[in-house]
Amino acid sequence: MLLPSAPLLCLVLITVSSNHAIAIKKEKRPPQTLSRGWGDDITWVQTYEEGLFHAHKSNKPLMVIHHLEECQYCQALKKEFAQNEEIQEMAQNDFIMLNLMHETTDKNLSPDGQYVPRIMFVDPSLTVRADITGKYSNRLYTYEPQDLPVLIENMKKALRLIQSEL
Repeated sequence: MLLPSAPLLCLVLITVSSNHAIAIKKEKRPPQTLSRGWGDDITWVQTYEEGLFHAHKSNKPLMVIHHLEECQYCQALKKEFAQNEEIQEMAQNDFIMLNLMHETTDKNLSPDGQYVPRIMFVDPSLTVRADITGKYSNRLYTYEPQDLPVLIENMKKALRLIQSEL
């Protein structure tokens, strides 16, 4: 019996000649979810445009996480982000969530460069909140695993700004 999280194996037969065949085991991975490991209980939108639509419609801020699979800093942040109960709860209940492994056409999402990891907030009026920054002056929108308290405060700030400005 296979467990749901276990990779599936399939056999591929390759014919070498008319009377010989070799069996090669090939791993088939389960389908990738939109969470990409950032939080499986969070409802993730698929595109930036979809995120903007839902943010405007629901009056919730959009949180955009730019990352790359092969980036060790992204992987470290993702691990801590996914394990942090407060972040997960806010992400599930108070935000429209999007994680991207490519850049968008909106240059407002890269005000100081196209680096990863980078987390930006967009309010329901569809304004990119460049004023919600992390603690690094050379990369304003990056967070390291030990910076989760700063990220939590910035998530709360994004929520407060909606109440006070919109």
